[in-house]
Amino acid sequence: MEDMKKALDEVNKSLEAMGNAHPDFMGAFSNLMECACNEGSLSHKTKELICIAIAVSKQCHWCIAYHVHKAIEAGATKDEIIESCFVAALMGGGPALMYSQLVVKAMQEFEA
Repeated sequence: MEDMKKALDEVNKSLEAMGNAHPDFMGAFSNLMECACNEGSLSHKTKELICIAIAVSKQCHWCIAYHVHKAIEAGATKDEIIESCFVAALMGGGPALMYSQLVVKAMQEFEA
């Protein structure tokens, strides 16, 4: 099973390195992410839950680590996070449900 804290560290280091190498591109992507995830008609927490569902559906363990961490920071509960996994499973089938175990592992690691 994946080490989700390690995956989050990998994401942060990778994004920093890409930002240093390609500041214009990564700056634009960072602005897009900030605009997309800021409070609006949907709360930041809700948007992070959506990101978790998409990360599970797309089977990206780095995205799962990143967005579970962000969702917890935004005040998401374990039940809300798990419910987002069930929505992903509805849309993504059995493989999405199997990736939900990484969400559980990430919650355990980030809340420890």
